[in-house]
Amino acid sequence: MPEELLFEIGTEELPPGFIAPALKGMKETLNKELGSSRIGHQEIITLGTPRRLVLAVQGLDKKQGDLIIESTGPKKSIAFDKEGNPTRAAIGFAKGQGVTVEQLEIFQTGRGDCIGVKKEVPGKETREILPHILLKLIGSVPFKKSMRWGDSDIRFARPIHWILAIYDGEIVPLELGEIKSRNISRGHRFLSPRTFIVNNYTDYLIKMRESYVIVDPAERKKIILDEALKITSTISGKIMEDEGLLDLLTNLTEYPTVICGSFDKEFLNLPPEVLIACMREHQKYFSVIDGNGKLLPNFVAVNNTLPKNSEIVVKGNERVLRARLSDAKFFFEEDRKVLFDKLTDKLKGVLFQERLGSYYAKAERLCKIIHYLAGELHPDKKAKAERAAFLCKVDLVTGMVGEFPGLQGKMGEEYALLSGEDEEVSKAIREHYLPAFAGDILPSSPIGAILSISDKIDTIVGCFGVNLLPTGTADPYALRRQALGIINIILEKNYPLSLHALLDIVLPLLEDKLTRGSSEVKQDVLEFFRLRYKNLAISRGSSSETVEAVSSVGFDQLTELNEKIKALDEFKSHPHFESLVTAFKRASRIVEKSAPIVVDAALFENSAEAILFDNYRNINNLVNKLSRERLYRDALMEIAKLKDPIDNFFEGVMVMAKDDKIRENRLALLGEIVKLFTKIADFTKIGIS
Repeated sequence: MPEELLFEIGTEELPPGFIAPALKGMKETLNKELGSSRIGHQEIITLGTPRRLVLAVQGLDKKQGDLIIESTGPKKSIAFDKEGNPTRAAIGFAKGQGVTVEQLEIFQTGRGDCIGVKKEVPGKETREILPHILLKLIGSVPFKKSMRWGDSDIRFARPIHWILAIYDGEIVPLELGEIKSRNISRGHRFLSPRTFIVNNYTDYLIKMRESYVIVDPAERKKIILDEALKITSTISGKIMEDEGLLDLLTNLTEYPTVICGSFDKEFLNLPPEVLIACMREHQKYFSVIDGNGKLLPNFVAVNNTLPKNSEIVVKGNERVLRARLSDAKFFFEEDRKVLFDKLTDKLKGVLFQERLGSYYAKAERLCKIIHYLAGELHPDKKAKAERAAFLCKVDLVTGMVGEFPGLQGKMGEEYALLSGEDEEVSKAIREHYLPAFAGDILPSSPIGAILSISDKIDTIVGCFGVNLLPTGTADPYALRRQALGIINIILEKNYPLSLHALLDIVLPLLEDKLTRGSSEVKQDVLEFFRLRYKNLAISRGSSSETVEAVSSVGFDQLTELNEKIKALDEFKSHPHFESLVTAFKRASRIVEKSAPIVVDAALFENSAEAILFDNYRNINNLVNKLSRERLYRDALMEIAKLKDPIDNFFEGVMVMAKDDKIRENRLALLGEIVKLFTKIADFTKIGIS
């Protein structure tokens, strides 16, 4: 009969962001280990709080599945003579396997018929294997950072205080340093710090609840939402949706309780973003809004205790928030005493990056980059765009952003408007940080879009230029995200922007700071963008080989690449597609090392050469015209007309002729055919069945 496993790692308080990834990783690891150990099971349940990571496995088999091992030896023809008698080879193999010759079998293998033997290895009891699996599980929990404590060599996110491990009602024996597994767990640190014996999973859940621990994160989240809804309904409000804050509070508490407080209405004169930041960033409070989405002078706080006197707790939270809001009001009023554009000189003292200089220097570069981009994409917005670039980093030197870094851009817009700046300029200051994270919205305004591109490309090129490159595990300057941001803006806005030309503008602006050659930096940045674009295109449904084929022959205008990829994916259904790919690959291999020369029709000796050349010239002109008009599917349909002339050429012409001039001329003709194909894609990247 299947049994149950309950496993709990008790720790010091874990960072809230560590819990969900840890539980996910633990579940995946346990599922993998049980599978590789041939132990069947049903559901794996994950639970967790700041002080514990829990796995419960239902329907765990009592023993491993039996293992059948097949061992093969020499060929049958070697193992037995013509009369069927075993040779020394058969006798030696049987002895080595611990069986008699009569127990040998014949197996069909890639080497032909071979002698062999089947052995059945009975599975071990699950309880024998679990200690190894669980110790391995503890050592493989994925954390951003781990630590050692005391004299132990054990690494974990926080010190481990206890391990509960029960299988089939009995303790699974584990030793981790000085910690031994037991059937004992602990309750809430303050509300019920006692220890208690656990018999099984059901017993565990009951005793946890009695000990003021809601061990299921989903239940804690529901409690927070339900209680917040109930308490804010009394003031005709509701909490502002904030999934990130909700997840944070869920993983900061074991027994969440909710209170609602208020603050002076005079603070509502501050920008809403400031109030929200004060409540969220410093206090981890939910803002409260009315039915129209307008902020109310209230907040909702989530505690990890059961307060004896809620009024005292509410007043304490109100007092702390009042101090925060008073500070914010002071910063806001002080910042407004100076016109926004008068703060630009202060950027000279704010370092963007040690090797790349100050934010003032960055702003100067942005003005030049956006001058180019506006001229290419929004000529009518050039003056406003340059003004936005000049001002976009100024809010970094304000007291408000110094206190609340998450408000950069938002306060820039607010202060710019209050200083009389144009609305488009002010909006661009806020939008140039977009998208700020994966899945974030893109800039909606033209100036915001090109300023965002300017800022991000300056950062990417600068970091690549001084060797601050992202690695497989680290990307401190978020270069991948910024490259994806640029790509998404270009595609969303359908900008006909040349990345090559853009880099040719940016690189000279950073020339005095680069520690690598400009051409090398340009090549690396383009490849960096190409890989980001490729992954994005594939995630949106394009074939990986199509994306590789198109992007590898000319990575420049992204909107053009999108259209080529779509055209090539559609062209794959053409009846001549596979034969054209085969012909291209053959031609590419032949001309790979040939020197480029001009085709001379006077050297043709075979009519197939002349026919292919005439067809090529007619189609080449048309393909060039269609490509300029971005009618890539039509261009591919024209290329498909070369199928018969190419086939006839290969059938009737000896490319590698003895005469040097004839051979080189034929190679040159094939070279022109290859160049024609590669105006769309590198067909060698495409596999065919």
